[in-house]
Amino acid sequence: MSLTAATLERFPRVGRLRSIDAELNYLAPMRERPRTYTYDPPPGVPRTTFTDESHRVPIHDMRPLGDEVSLDRHGFALVDHRSAVRDFSDEDEIKRVYYPESEALLQHATGADRVFIFDHTVRRRVPGSRDRGPGPRQPALRVHVDHTERSAPQRVRDLLPEEAAHLLNFRVQVMNLWRPIRWPVRDAPLAVADARSIAPADLVAADLVHRDRVGESYAVTFNPAHLWFYVPEMRPDEGLLFKCYDSEVDGRARFTPHSAFIDATAPPDAPPRESIELRMLLFHLH
Repeated sequence: MSLTAATLERFPRVGRLRSIDAELNYLAPMRERPRTYTYDPPPGVPRTTFTDESHRVPIHDMRPLGDEVSLDRHGFALVDHRSAVRDFSDEDEIKRVYYPESEALLQHATGADRVFIFDHTVRRRVPGSRDRGPGPRQPALRVHVDHTERSAPQRVRDLLPEEAAHLLNFRVQVMNLWRPIRWPVRDAPLAVADARSIAPADLVAADLVHRDRVGESYAVTFNPAHLWFYVPEMRPDEGLLFKCYDSEVDGRARFTPHSAFIDATAPPDAPPRESIELRMLLFHLH
């Protein structure tokens, strides 16, 4: 599928970027509210009510855009960062070394006064396995945004209950930091959508049912105006930042849909993707 004339007129430089065509799984139109369990649900209850609708779209090389790409304009940014972590299978080392490294990186990249990391996920792809199955977490092959207009402030209340009323008076962001952890990614890379190409109607609130709470994320319906990017052969000394929420409503990027995808141009012997993502709250207290 090629870009629409309206998209090329609005973003003329994109038409000159190298791109690959790949399938992305969107939410098919549905009447009921989508719901997914993060664990095996009660007997007779489906694990998910999602119906995927696959669309073949161009995914553009982000690298030539360099410093033009920004969090507030596009919703994502590529940063150089070499981690001192030696073993990303060591949960203690991740929290002891990677968390402080990443807090400092995010404060420098965003100007936030405070960074609160609340979650991380290590993914190691095993072809044919499903995510949240008995093995390691798998790349998420569905277009989504981790938080919504409602769920992001609620995470502040859940995680920092004694401070939430004060913190929510200021600008709050939910950010993800994604990076490879062993080798350049050729297998199942991550694609991010330019937030400027997303219409509010494209975002559909969906329930994510945990054992102790019900979260809310955005599923995404297809729109031919969507503009997708990725970082070819992204290295372990690089990090991809992208927004899952921004409380500012002044026209800057607020929500960044993203998804892993299968790159048909990758060599058949490409090592399976291994990556880590951090999810964090950022507070701008001025």
